[in-house]
Amino acid sequence: MKQMIVHCTQHVTRMALLEHGRLVEYAAERDQEQGLVGSYYKGRVMNVLPGMQAAFVDIGQKKNAFLYVDDVLHPHLEKQPAVKPSIETLLSPGQELIVQVRKEPRGGKGARVTTHYTLPGRWVVYMPYAEYVGVSKKIGRESERNRLKGIGERLRRSEEGVIMRTVSEDEPLEAVEGDLAFLRAQWEMILRRAAEAEAPALLHSDLSIVQRFIRDAFNPQRDELLIDSAAAAAQAETFLRDMAPEGHKPVILYQGAEPIFSAYGVNEQLQRSFNRKVTLEGGATLIWDETEALTVIDVNTAQYTGGATLEETVTRTNLLAAEEIGRLIRLRDTGGIIIVDFIDMEQEAHRKLVTERLSGVVSRDRTKTHILGWTQLGLLEMTRKKARHDSTGAVPVVCQCCGGTGKVGILLE
Repeated sequence: MKQMIVHCTQHVTRMALLEHGRLVEYAAERDQEQGLVGSYYKGRVMNVLPGMQAAFVDIGQKKNAFLYVDDVLHPHLEKQPAVKPSIETLLSPGQELIVQVRKEPRGGKGARVTTHYTLPGRWVVYMPYAEYVGVSKKIGRESERNRLKGIGERLRRSEEGVIMRTVSEDEPLEAVEGDLAFLRAQWEMILRRAAEAEAPALLHSDLSIVQRFIRDAFNPQRDELLIDSAAAAAQAETFLRDMAPEGHKPVILYQGAEPIFSAYGVNEQLQRSFNRKVTLEGGATLIWDETEALTVIDVNTAQYTGGATLEETVTRTNLLAAEEIGRLIRLRDTGGIIIVDFIDMEQEAHRKLVTERLSGVVSRDRTKTHILGWTQLGLLEMTRKKARHDSTGAVPVVCQCCGGTGKVGILLE
């Protein structure tokens, strides 16, 4: 069973997702500073750069957004031209167009935007111009995949595309049809606003943090939602009623004397999970270092002595580490290139066991993760897509003096 714990203050909403009491996801959002990802804008092309095959689009933010040529071509690969055209033939300065933010601005970079529009619902993802039906790879039964694909083909209109989400498994046609009708209405509203607005203009914002997690990671009939704000609880109840008209577990308004994150052990788990050094069961440790380009995780046996032989001890340590690394990558929302330095194992079968254990854990992550395999140096390579900023209000804050190195500079005379 999952528990979604929501702590609301005057300016920040913090959300923790627990699975059997263990923290697996955490996020926070400041009021009136909702993330850009998923939002739609009417933008104006400011510069077209043939050498980069990209354009910069003014969407009303501090930095112009970046639009790559692949995000202008048809979203269905089979509909794209055999030879990729120059960006100059597709866009010109001053041109106005609807774009959707797919990646938050970060550092000195503006947001990444696309014209491959998507609107996620409870059961489906609606794509106005994709012209295909997809089914979540996490749905394994071939008969169910065929049924859902048939429903999608039956419901979509000529140029529309639909992706059947994992939660649509075994859902009746009526539920999918209602979800699709709601998303169509949303898209039509975006088009009406675009016709009336002057660029740059916001056309449609994604849901709030609580609504997103209810939509994407919450089972209304099984999971628990606890909120310590009466107003936020009422809003969540309304959203749940609209999303699951067939019925849902009521939202629990937490009124305990102890802060909700302390009462459910969230603060303690956050503190432990976001440290640079994480201690595993039995004494083994993970050392977690993040750089601009990649994240490096080092596994150490430390005090762990759980096997009869060295190879057995090392393998057990690595299996424990793989389980925890999969959870922490999801919890910390680590993105980009990830390198794991597991303890060296002699047998290929043991390396395969570790890879399978890690694959099993990351398969529960809603963010796409690819495990690429082992390098010649015995390092495990993986990548994880990341669209949003790091969680607001997360435990660690980089020291302004040492820049997170943990070292004190000494001036030598």
